[in-house]
Amino acid sequence: MFGIPVPRYALVIREAPYQQLDYFIEEEDFVEVHGKRFWKPFVEKPVDADNHSIMIYYPSSAGGGMKELFRKVGNRSSEFHPEVRRVRREGSYIYEEFMPTGGTDVKVYTVGPEYAHAEARKSPVVDGVVMRNPDGKEVRYPVLLSPAEKEMAREVCIAFRQAVCGFDLLRSEGRSYVCDVNGWSFVKNSYKYYDDSACVLRKMLLDAKAPHLSSAIPPTLPWKVNKLVQPSHALTRQASGINGTFGQSEELRCVIAVIRHGDRTPKQKVKLKVTEEKLLNLMLKYNGGRPRSETKLKSAVQLQDLLDATRMLVPRTRPDRESDSEAEDVEHGEKLRQVKAVLEEGGHFSGIYRKVQLKPLKWEKVTKGNGEIEERPVQALMILKYGGVLTHAGRKQAEDLGRYFRNKMYPGEGTGLLRLHSTYRHDLKIYSSDEGRVQMSAAAFAKGLLDLEGQLTPILVSLVSKDSSMLDGLENASIEMEEAKARLNEIITSDAKTADGNGSPEFPWTVDGAGLPPNASELLSNLVKLTKKVTEQVRLLAKDENEKLTERNLYDIIPPYDQAKALGKTNIDVDRIAAGLPCGSEGFLLMYARWKKLETDLYNERKERYDITQIPDVYDSCKYDLLHNAHLNLEGLDELFKVAQMLADGVIPNEYGINPKQKLKIGSKIARRLLGKLLIDLRNTREEAISVAELKNSQDHVKKIEKEKLFHKNDEIDQDDDDDKETKYRLDPKYANVKTPERHVRTRLYFTSESHIHSLMNVLRYCNLDESLQGEESLVCHNALERLCKTKELDYMSHIVLRMFENTEVALEDPKRYRVELTYSRGADLLALENGSGATSLNEEHTLPIKGPERLQEIGSYLTLETMEKMIRPFAMPAEDFPPGTPAAFSGYFSKSMLERLVNLWPFHKHPSSNGR
Repeated sequence: MFGIPVPRYALVIREAPYQQLDYFIEEEDFVEVHGKRFWKPFVEKPVDADNHSIMIYYPSSAGGGMKELFRKVGNRSSEFHPEVRRVRREGSYIYEEFMPTGGTDVKVYTVGPEYAHAEARKSPVVDGVVMRNPDGKEVRYPVLLSPAEKEMAREVCIAFRQAVCGFDLLRSEGRSYVCDVNGWSFVKNSYKYYDDSACVLRKMLLDAKAPHLSSAIPPTLPWKVNKLVQPSHALTRQASGINGTFGQSEELRCVIAVIRHGDRTPKQKVKLKVTEEKLLNLMLKYNGGRPRSETKLKSAVQLQDLLDATRMLVPRTRPDRESDSEAEDVEHGEKLRQVKAVLEEGGHFSGIYRKVQLKPLKWEKVTKGNGEIEERPVQALMILKYGGVLTHAGRKQAEDLGRYFRNKMYPGEGTGLLRLHSTYRHDLKIYSSDEGRVQMSAAAFAKGLLDLEGQLTPILVSLVSKDSSMLDGLENASIEMEEAKARLNEIITSDAKTADGNGSPEFPWTVDGAGLPPNASELLSNLVKLTKKVTEQVRLLAKDENEKLTERNLYDIIPPYDQAKALGKTNIDVDRIAAGLPCGSEGFLLMYARWKKLETDLYNERKERYDITQIPDVYDSCKYDLLHNAHLNLEGLDELFKVAQMLADGVIPNEYGINPKQKLKIGSKIARRLLGKLLIDLRNTREEAISVAELKNSQDHVKKIEKEKLFHKNDEIDQDDDDDKETKYRLDPKYANVKTPERHVRTRLYFTSESHIHSLMNVLRYCNLDESLQGEESLVCHNALERLCKTKELDYMSHIVLRMFENTEVALEDPKRYRVELTYSRGADLLALENGSGATSLNEEHTLPIKGPERLQEIGSYLTLETMEKMIRPFAMPAEDFPPGTPAAFSGYFSKSMLERLVNLWPFHKHPSSNGR
């Protein structure tokens, strides 16, 4: 009737507690009401308005659990319950789609249909900690409403027939929604609100009783004077960057970082051909009965079905020795046992880090009872992928790096960013690939960056957006990468010299296969021997474990690893380690399966053939066990790590291109979309800064200030914001109690995997090799190119940072007004492992520290935004190719009318150098 936008919702009405309703269905990751499905995360609200217990249920892919929102108790307004996964059934509830708001709520208060006051606060959904000022009041800041939101306030007032009321506004994905309305609601602590209310109420009374006086009395209170806030140094003021000192006139405008995920468990894969009817029927159950279609099992229900079937198929005993004729059956049984062990990890399926594919391979035609002939699968390929889970160390690394960014990447020694963010002058967006370890790294980083508390799941759902098309996948460069691997294999296995005339001794990074050790083939042979040695030791441990589990259940003493609880942990599993078990979720059976697969795949003895693509996996397993399982004292693991590292340092960078030109080609294909988004971020930041600066310079400040003193028009009653279509959080400049409300910093964080870090770095350092840029210098200086050539590995939490500064003393049209600073970090510092001290110096936390930033430019060099754009544009996706909804075109942080008000309210100095700014 009134057309007020609200989140999508449905009602579940029960006449008695726990009443069964045929129209209500609950599954693992959704509820369905009258055929309307709500996927987690969703909101559950009691129909009873006096019951303020609101629940948010999170999807299993984010770790599951529920967050309860309640009226503030002390400094808390919500509590997370990781074990709760089922909805309430004791009453009547509203189910509502969860609207991601970036961690901010807006409270709107009306006094009649023509006035609305809005304040923003930290959402209780994020971590439940209430921010309070020294007086004990919740910290809120007045923000401006868009014209559409002002109309919504008017409609709410009319619809509820409540002149004085309040309501909650959710700003999500460019639109605004009303989610709650409170009658007779007042602002807690704002002189502005009560001054405005006095004026509005006075006018309402005069209009009703003395209309002849209404127009004669000024709309403002007679004792109120518009006091101007004196300008001061902005929180964005940055005297110098990492690349040198450029004067006090520079201000930080933008921070962009592309970051690899934190420490993880080794990624694993099991392949086996299955003919068992139970497994083939399971495939048909979940693919709609289509005999030639593959099936993907990811949900808890699907994986539980698979586990039930596998338990019935796994042989109860292992034969001591097998004949050649039985070898295949025994191997098949061992693989089924491994599948069962993986599915039983943790005791439940929260946090999707296991997935299974069933692909039909053979079929036969069978005759049904009614004489019809149908096709049925008789053999299928089962592929189980597991592992790659963010460890307790990975979470700690990400949180520590977020804390480092807060303290070092922004002015103000840590408090500067928090002040900007809490006053809605920090425009933050966090993006992640689809992988769980990447998403959790992003959430942990956000926790450290914004000084949040509590579990990661609510932070993940509230602050992190998934964009797999930009941050996942290698398909676009698969052909070129296969060519690089083939050439790499040729160089290593044939003892060919890496220098083949394509490069220059003066520039070692230009040589084909740069970084490969000269004795690679010899090292490869040694790698195989050492891998066998470690595998045999793990086999004996797995055998002992199997015997103990036969006699008694060892896990009666040591509980199984809980993936959901692990998401909130930063400490090692002390009980498991004390019991002599592997750290984390892996038992000896799975640990042996991991090493046995590496041994088998690395070298085919029958064909006498090496598979160099296994080198990174061997290195990955060495590093993991040396860091997390040093207490197992595996003999030869230290030596294996050193050999694997020398080979991996040559292999991994060259998988993304065997020489600079191929690296550039592969990198531009993998990172094309990401590069396009980075350019959009930089351009939008520049346009926003230009808009502010142009209005400052074009207005007659003194005249405007005098005009404001003579007549002050209330902005909230004013409806002149027709061009203000954005739903960003903008401070109301006159009442925010912030000295520089026009100052803001844009932060864009992109969390991804190793492939995108290598690809982006290769484009940055080799972009000048493109034909269209011949004669141009590289964005990366010669010294940094040498360091990168020696820096083979971009390890966990490695990152590339672009910071853009604006020099306010330089003319707007001068390219030197905007400077870009490039830095990178190699990520986890392996020094402790390389020195062989992993077992002693790291045994308390199992966590490697993150190396600090390194320059990609010479000290004192000046990279303009104009040059940066010119060098990157040939490899970036054009802005017009991005799908609708992507901020391809500039949409300013402030509207034109908003900017004009800012200029009118603050006296900007015409000669900034004279006052030290």
